[in-house]
Amino acid sequence: MIEHPENAGPRTLAIDIGGTGLKASVLDAKGNMLVDRIRIPTVYPLSPQGLIDALRTLVAPLPAYDRIAAGFPGMVRGGRVISAPHFVTKDGPGTATVPLLEAAWSGYDLAGALGKELGKPARVTNDADLQGGAVVKGEGLEVVITLGTGLGTAVYHEGHLAPHIELAHHPFRKGQTYDEQVGDAARKRIGKKKWNKRVQEAVRNIDTLLIFDHLYVGGGNAVHVDADLGPKVTIVDNSAGIIGGLKLWDPEPVAGV
Repeated sequence: MIEHPENAGPRTLAIDIGGTGLKASVLDAKGNMLVDRIRIPTVYPLSPQGLIDALRTLVAPLPAYDRIAAGFPGMVRGGRVISAPHFVTKDGPGTATVPLLEAAWSGYDLAGALGKELGKPARVTNDADLQGGAVVKGEGLEVVITLGTGLGTAVYHEGHLAPHIELAHHPFRKGQTYDEQVGDAARKRIGKKKWNKRVQEAVRNIDTLLIFDHLYVGGGNAVHVDADLGPKVTIVDNSAGIIGGLKLWDPEPVAGV
């Protein structure tokens, strides 16, 4: 590991909390990863303490850091979890919800718990919002969608993050939500060709709703997109879910931390 003097400054532990995997790396002051991203699978059922324990194990081999930034797959306000659609289930997305897990996750101070466990100040926001910090240009209305376990969304206007919307849980087609129609389970069930057609339709719907200037497609399943999504759409690398962590510690942090 070589650190250049011009990149001296606080190091950020960046964590990407996903429905199928937990990923992390440490960023220098310029947002460069000091080591390759590491990953462990997400194990269900997953309580808040179970997540904290898993993240402690995940980050143990990483270099020293000064602060923590985490992206979470749900609604987050003030570092507290408002919704955790994947983690309130018994065996993962698409399985039965567990009332005790719903109660445990509701209002959970994830930022506070991470800070206490790892001994550094922590900020947490929605995972799509976090990815947006790494890819938006600050020009007009920009939208980020993440294709993974479900569908994540973030909206930026002139580089400023708008209040988070959980479009994933809104009706999309045939009485089902975006999560149900373009999530990972659907991709595996219906095959790549049909799934790509659904992604095309989802992008058209989002454009009709927001009339975006540009849309970025990230997440683990972005690599499976081969449909023509139009000139206003760019596929981005999934590493944005880590690199965007630096944005949480800007002088003007993004909403939801």
